Amino acid sequence: MTKKRRQKISATKASRRKGGLRKITIVSVLLVATAVAAFFWFGNFDGQTQNAFASVTVYKSPTCGCCAEWVDHLEDNGFAVTVANRRDVDSKKRELGVPERLYSCHTARVNGYVIEGHVPAADIKELLENEPDVVGLAVPGMPHGSPGMETGRVDKYDVLAFNEYRSTRVFRRY
Repeated sequence: MTKKRRQKISATKASRRKGGLRKITIVSVLLVATAVAAFFWFGNFDGQTQNAFASVTVYKSPTCGCCAEWVDHLEDNGFAVTVANRRDVDSKKRELGVPERLYSCHTARVNGYVIEGHVPAADIKELLENEPDVVGLAVPGMPHGSPGMETGRVDKYDVLAFNEYRSTRVFRRY
């Protein structure tokens, strides 16, 4: 084999190596870019479910302690909460279509739904995932043992779904 032929073969091998390295580099850059995009798209990989409809506005009296506890419960379960303190919460309940028999101490809005009272965060998440044709969910009164009303005593209570005609059905029993 001539010297020229060996140089040509050597140059061809080097060119192939460069081409192979170029492909590996391109694939690596694409993988890193995909991982970065996934990180920003899906959240921070901390194992918590990110809820796309997690912004909640809570209407409550500025002096209500159990309402603040319920807000903490929502935040602990991944919801971003904005509190709107009002002296007249009942007028907001009427505006949002909450039947009077379902009233509790606070009212909230999340993704177009109304949440009345001490509704557990898990039920709100289920509501948002399934998107039933209801106005919202309610826990009438202030039952002991519901989120924000952890007093040591635990009462049985129902989470009720209500519609625009003010009729209700049991969404969950506790």
